[in-house]
Amino acid sequence: MTGYLRNGYCEVPASDYGNHAVAAEVTEEFLEFSARQGNDLRGVVSPGCKWCLCATRWLEAFEARTREPAGDKIVPKVFLNATNFKALDKIDINNLKQFAGK
Repeated sequence: MTGYLRNGYCEVPASDYGNHAVAAEVTEEFLEFSARQGNDLRGVVSPGCKWCLCATRWLEAFEARTREPAGDKIVPKVFLNATNFKALDKIDINNLKQFAGK
């Protein structure tokens, strides 16, 4: 189950220093990118899974998309209605909106 508290919600308690606030659908390209950054999530999630991502890792993917061969595919689709407002501590809302799912 996703979420820092493994309760299915992108809650961000004070103990969550990773700010797992971004509700997103991961792609194979994102999982490969994350593994290269030192956090291999492939043992926990697979492409197409909805997951609460660390705001910083989502932002890293967003910023790296212009340098990566996979381009925009490394940036997971965001579900704004399920993303915790604490994501805005790290990410501009307009950047999240660019990759918002419908």
